[in-house]
Amino acid sequence: MRMNKSKRILSSVALILILAMVIGTIASALMGCGAVEKKDDTVIRIGGMKGATTIGLVNLVDKINKGEASNYSFEMYTVGSDVMAAMVAGEVDIATVPANVACVMNTKVEGGVSVIDINTLGVLNCISAGDQITSVSDLSGMTVYTTGQGAVPEYTIRYLLEANGVTDCNLEFKSEPTEIVSIFADNADAVAILPQPFVTAALAQNESLKIAFDLNDEWAKVNTDCKIVTGVTVATNSFIKEHGSLVDAFLKEHKESADKALSDVDTTAALVVEQGIIAKEPLAKKAIPNCNITCITGKEMKDTLAGYLKVLFEQDPKSVGGSIPGDEFYYGA
Repeated sequence: MRMNKSKRILSSVALILILAMVIGTIASALMGCGAVEKKDDTVIRIGGMKGATTIGLVNLVDKINKGEASNYSFEMYTVGSDVMAAMVAGEVDIATVPANVACVMNTKVEGGVSVIDINTLGVLNCISAGDQITSVSDLSGMTVYTTGQGAVPEYTIRYLLEANGVTDCNLEFKSEPTEIVSIFADNADAVAILPQPFVTAALAQNESLKIAFDLNDEWAKVNTDCKIVTGVTVATNSFIKEHGSLVDAFLKEHKESADKALSDVDTTAALVVEQGIIAKEPLAKKAIPNCNITCITGKEMKDTLAGYLKVLFEQDPKSVGGSIPGDEFYYGA
């Protein structure tokens, strides 16, 4: 009887120990899950450059302004150098900038930056009033008004001129597209290369003007390895390291916003006007479909951008900060 009683006591003790171990294991697992699922509530500070490179973001910006995306803040800048200065100062985590500016930022921002997506492909068009110009080759012996000296537009145009053997085209740079539009009022024979949405604005103001050719088409004739890349989105490497999950969440939001810009042009046009990117809604509605808005990530992003940066480097190494970035420059590739 005593032995049976002792066995029962030992069995009870063993059962208690087993239950304690099971409860401890479950508690540890629950604690572990809690740690993994803990939400990162850091606010992502986004900087956008006024122009086509930010049109794909305006639907997300609208959510931010309405308080529907409280984990983001947004600031609009006039030119790429302003965005770069803000990122160098540590005031911006993610920004939309010209493709070559991203490379320069990689050498100036402490810890460097990574490209996380391509937001805009080629947006340059040649415009004129006559019918004599249909390709880059026809620019021989002409003066062409354009913008973007020392940036993507200049290097793209010079590459195409060289590829077509045109050595006697005079590029006259202006600081603002609006300056060029006014030139046509005094010179009906003027020729210009402008980016969207300014091309659409120019055509709306002067009915005699038309698109002579799209530089994307001219590029495809001489280079099948890559496309023209106007704008990219970058994030500081320090932010990526600390908040990688937020970068991935942003990319999802950015794609949804860019997709909506193309599928719901009316709503997006109103937001583009609200953000001061384009002056009037009718103009915005015409321009948005021509702005080559996209959201390309991963390997496709790397393959497209790397080839284009190589072309810029060959035009002028300074255009990409003196050297071509390595594989680590491309997030998720």
